[in-house]
Amino acid sequence: MAIKTLAWFYRSSIASSPNRCNSFYTGVTVHTGGVCWYNCTSQSSEGRQGGDRWGFCAVMLVLSFQLSIPSTQVLEEQAQESDDLTDSEESVYSGLEDSGSDSSTEEEAEDQDSGDEGTLKGSLLSKKAQARMASPKKEQVQCRSLETESMPSAQQGLPLRGEYEDDSSDEEDVRNTVGNIPMEWYQDYPHIGYDLDGKRIYKPIRTKDELDKFLDQMENPDYWRTVQDKQTGVDVRLTDEQVELVQRLQKGQFGDVHLNPYEPAIDFFSSQVMIHPVTNRPADKRSFIPSLLEKEKVSKLVHAIKMGWIKPRKPKEDTPTYYDLWAQEDPNSILGRHKMHVPAPKLRLPGHEESYNPPPEYLLSEEEKLAWEQQEAAERKLNFLPQQYRCLRAVPAYPRFIHERFERCLDLYLCPRQRKMRVNVDPEDLIPKLPKPRDLQPFPTTQALVYRGHTGLVRCLSVSPSGQWLVSGSDDGTVRFWEVSSARCMKTLPVEGVVKSVAWNPNPAVCLVAVAVEQSVLLVNPCLGDKLLYGATDQVIEAYEPPEEERLQPVTWTVAAGTEHTRGVRLIIRHGKPVKQVTWHPRGDYLASVLADDGHTQVLIHQASKRWSQSPFRRSKGQVQCVLFHPLRPFFFVATQRYVRLYNLLKQELSKKLLTNCKWVSSMAVHPAGDNLICGSYDSKLAWFDLDLSTKPYRVLRHHKKALRSVAFHKHYPLFASGSDDGSIIVCHGMVYNDLLQNPLIVPVKVLKGHAPARDLGVLDVLFHPTQPWLFSSGADATIRLFA
Repeated sequence: MAIKTLAWFYRSSIASSPNRCNSFYTGVTVHTGGVCWYNCTSQSSEGRQGGDRWGFCAVMLVLSFQLSIPSTQVLEEQAQESDDLTDSEESVYSGLEDSGSDSSTEEEAEDQDSGDEGTLKGSLLSKKAQARMASPKKEQVQCRSLETESMPSAQQGLPLRGEYEDDSSDEEDVRNTVGNIPMEWYQDYPHIGYDLDGKRIYKPIRTKDELDKFLDQMENPDYWRTVQDKQTGVDVRLTDEQVELVQRLQKGQFGDVHLNPYEPAIDFFSSQVMIHPVTNRPADKRSFIPSLLEKEKVSKLVHAIKMGWIKPRKPKEDTPTYYDLWAQEDPNSILGRHKMHVPAPKLRLPGHEESYNPPPEYLLSEEEKLAWEQQEAAERKLNFLPQQYRCLRAVPAYPRFIHERFERCLDLYLCPRQRKMRVNVDPEDLIPKLPKPRDLQPFPTTQALVYRGHTGLVRCLSVSPSGQWLVSGSDDGTVRFWEVSSARCMKTLPVEGVVKSVAWNPNPAVCLVAVAVEQSVLLVNPCLGDKLLYGATDQVIEAYEPPEEERLQPVTWTVAAGTEHTRGVRLIIRHGKPVKQVTWHPRGDYLASVLADDGHTQVLIHQASKRWSQSPFRRSKGQVQCVLFHPLRPFFFVATQRYVRLYNLLKQELSKKLLTNCKWVSSMAVHPAGDNLICGSYDSKLAWFDLDLSTKPYRVLRHHKKALRSVAFHKHYPLFASGSDDGSIIVCHGMVYNDLLQNPLIVPVKVLKGHAPARDLGVLDVLFHPTQPWLFSSGADATIRLFA
């Protein structure tokens, strides 16, 4: 902090002599805000002859410090360094200007002639002057002499040490004279401001890149305390005192170390009661005379009260307010006007059973009383026993009166009541607006034909591409071929076990049926219809030429001979495990079979033309329920217990994994367009998937009461059906639009019944006619039914 001093020097003089005395410091001790005496030795022309005189100086200081006379050696060094100062520099940096009287010059001339040896000089050295002292020129700031007496030339050239040389002022070293302006204004100029001489201060050349800055940060130990001066652009190294000051300010402390923010408080007023008053000023006369202004105000208030303009406040009534909870609700009452007021529920009015002389039919017999006592309190219709008395005076006090009143109060206090906002909604508006079923025709509505002949469960069905023939497999060990239009059995093929699945080749140029029996898949030519058609099928099978090198296959291909060939069996594909499903590719050359196994060979794909079989999967993803080929794309659907996986056969990778949200998938069917899929499950759910929308079901239908056994799509009409163990078949309208922004329309249109459940089984398989809106179904009652 800068130490400012203001000193008045008074020198004693002799009135009779024009000469001034020369004062020399001999010692001084200055206290804060105090006055001290300088012991000065005064010599003059007369003083040298007659003796010494004393001079007095009064000094007023702001802060305490101790000033001593510098040594002669220091004065000589300062004199030598001050020789480099020019007249202009000396005038600029001199501590005191020429502010003396005109007589000072005369006195200086006389003092020089007198040859006095002593002179007193002070130097005012600012921080700017210290910076110049550090420069090569070694500029020094020299204060002009305070004494006007003459001195020897050798002593006049020796300046004394500056009075403020040890000044610790924190004033800024102002080298840039542009002032307090944004330094961004000099961004496009080569200089950054002007110094005290009016010369430009050029920006330092900075050629350091990021690598140099990083190396400087690693090697320079003072890098952390180096900052850039925005006004000069140079790097300034902070001293230890400055670093300590910054750290104290960052911690929220005061900059001055010696500042005590918790100094003891000074009691300006004494806590003791004084006997005498603070002032002895006599009381004013107006303190004894009534105020005229107050008189005027009081008269106005009295006049306003008389006229009734001001009415006094009514005293508060402390009487409590009571409300009758059982009174009729008054719409004008305070509670009635409240919007959220919920009236207390009223008690039921007493009936005949509560009378003191009830009718005989209300009195309980002994058995009824015993039963009433054995019942729980919550199960009793009456919480008391009706009794009969001859008169009202004979009725005793009710023993449970206080208990019931207490429970009633608890019900009123503790039972939360909530106002329910009733919305007047028409029930018809809650039903979704669906088209009428008659607008969605055609769809099967009635039972047309019944195909009888099997003696066991009819598990599977399949129809020829032309729609003329129907094949069915049963637990009685036979495969029957039917004529659709007449329900006549055209051919019966006995097999060695239960028929789990049958599939007619979808290629109209081939007459071939795949039958899954035990551990084999039979490729049968039924020899029905056009002779050229089934004759060409035999020629294609017989034209096969085996490869020169036998390839290792998971199955064995065998050509049927003898009796089997006569019955129509052409090829036998023998598997190592029982086969539970077989399905054809839409082109008719490939077929897939599902085995009852947990390994990676559960699913096998066969090529009939080359008699080649392969396992498409290396590891098992779970127990496979059924598989399907995509009708248009090279995709393959595999349904496990809870998921349906869609594989790309060309890329040999998994494309999608559908989450069915079902416990056990039983069957599935693909829409002819290939973008939608339905899955039936044993937990009576039917899930509709939009493959382009999401991997989760778009719609889940729960129309059946029991497990779903089979689902099917129609190839041309927007229809799909599901068969369940409850013996019913539900036909739904499922329209899929070409517009991707429009969701499919799913509307149940008909419930078909005809199959009688047997052994907890109902409808086992459903199938649509390829061209007509007809539906085939097979059930546990050993019949096949056609609905048209």
